[in-house]
Amino acid sequence: MNADLIQSILDQAWFRFVLVGVLGFLTGLEFRDYLGSKPRPLSMGTARTYTFIALLGFILHLLDADQRLYLGGLLALVVWTGLFYHHKLVQGQHGILGLLIALLVYSYGAVIQTLPLWFLVLEFVSIVFVLNARPLTHRLTEIVDRREWMTLAKFLLLAAVILPLMPDAPILKPLPSTPFRIWEAVVAISAISYLGYILQRYVFPHQGYLLTGLLGGLYSSTATTLVLARKRHTDETVLARLNLAILAATGMMYLRLLVLVLILNPAFLTALAAPFLILGLGTLGACLWRQRRLAPGPPTVGETEARNPLELGTAFLFAALFVLMLLLSKLVLQHYGNAGLQVLSFLVGFTDIDPFVLSLLKGTFAAASTTQLAAAIVISAGSNNLLKALYVALAGDRRGNRPAIAGLVVLGGITLAIGLFMGC
Repeated sequence: MNADLIQSILDQAWFRFVLVGVLGFLTGLEFRDYLGSKPRPLSMGTARTYTFIALLGFILHLLDADQRLYLGGLLALVVWTGLFYHHKLVQGQHGILGLLIALLVYSYGAVIQTLPLWFLVLEFVSIVFVLNARPLTHRLTEIVDRREWMTLAKFLLLAAVILPLMPDAPILKPLPSTPFRIWEAVVAISAISYLGYILQRYVFPHQGYLLTGLLGGLYSSTATTLVLARKRHTDETVLARLNLAILAATGMMYLRLLVLVLILNPAFLTALAAPFLILGLGTLGACLWRQRRLAPGPPTVGETEARNPLELGTAFLFAALFVLMLLLSKLVLQHYGNAGLQVLSFLVGFTDIDPFVLSLLKGTFAAASTTQLAAAIVISAGSNNLLKALYVALAGDRRGNRPAIAGLVVLGGITLAIGLFMGC
């Protein structure tokens, strides 16, 4: 069969009539199977009833171009299902799922005649998925904190509703960016951090130390380093795994920053792709190679006590720090030039570098080139590695964590050297 013949068959009324009937019948079978797994409630029908509902919707939609017949049939179906539900309430039953599915099945006929075929298939698959999702929903309610659903809902509101409404034009002359770009950066960093948080807390809740470092680096390499450094152990093999996990978190930091660059400002990729890929993949490769050479030891469980990055207070604080870094970077460039920016990037590395990095990616700085701004990002990452080395030395077992401290200092020095070379 060629493509034209297939398309001609898909356009035939008889084929659509049969397809709607088949999908209505299969929906009824699926609902019948759903009812069979529990005490049988009152039901207005399953396979045959849903087949006739689907065919009725198709015929009524096809017969009347003004859709009065179709809307009349829909009204009749609503009245019928309403009376049936009233009867269920009298019998002490409250389930409304079957009635909602009947209304969706009635829409099959209108969907296949007005929308692409894939949308009808998507509607059918969605109904089947929901009918089989009871074990999944029960498990999610058991393992996921209820407060996180509300946090996620608020984040989606800010990302999908508020973000498109923000103006993409400067509103303050001293601010080298727009509200849209500022909030876009907040959404991007929160989304990437949340991915690491979900993987870390729910997908791999009992992972080993190395996986903890990898996932924690996707969330926050500094926080992960601090938590891992506080773990003390007398077994040398376990200590070696802890040190490798700390270094792996920093390796992931380079890749995480590169993903942010790719999302927010690909123009920086030319300058940052090579150093961040070499440092990130090189560090991770060395950690994996060393991990395989370690002798077997007692089982380890990684825990990082990660905080949900989608909390609104955290998002607004990040936005405020982002604006502050935008203003500070612009002032430093205007008064002290590229040398001042390099000093600022080094000092910022001893704090949270994300607001600073994003301010350079999303800001507009006429006083500096893309290469100079990229160099500042690299310098801040290098000094942040020195901060993590200091954390490990002060918060952990200084003697047992010597490999991690040395590795972080070496990575910090190499990164700083690359940044200074780029900025010359």
